[in-house]
Amino acid sequence: MPPRLYYRAVAAVQVAVIGSGREHEGRAEEVGRLLAERGCTVVTGGGGEVMAAASRGAKAAGGTTIGILPSERREDANEWIDHVVVTGMGHARNLAVAASGDAVIAVGGSWGTLAEIGFASRLGRRVVIVEPGLAVEGIARASSPEEAVELALSSL
Repeated sequence: MPPRLYYRAVAAVQVAVIGSGREHEGRAEEVGRLLAERGCTVVTGGGGEVMAAASRGAKAAGGTTIGILPSERREDANEWIDHVVVTGMGHARNLAVAASGDAVIAVGGSWGTLAEIGFASRLGRRVVIVEPGLAVEGIARASSPEEAVELALSSL
């Protein structure tokens, strides 16, 4: 029998876009679009609001998206997710989201976003908060989606 050949493609840069809040969707969509235009894969928690907006922006620019869901159902992912990861882990999936990004951009958010910022920082990922955002000491801040993407990718 001939030997099996395996091919492993080198993954594109993956950037996690985290956050929540309908009022932040415009900035999140712009972040997703800009990342896709730079060839990055956009990773989110796969849900609504900021997560859906970032994914929608990435898809509008022809990009690839990954959604890491807290639930056990692929159907729970927003419509702009290409690759769905179901975890059944609830909020514990925040670690997987943070760990899956080579860098992390936070847009809006609350406690879950704060946890992801903490995980990403602990893992040595570059984290950028888009204004107005959570007040976290020692984390880079950006005044616009464009600046956030530049800061996030400059560390890679």
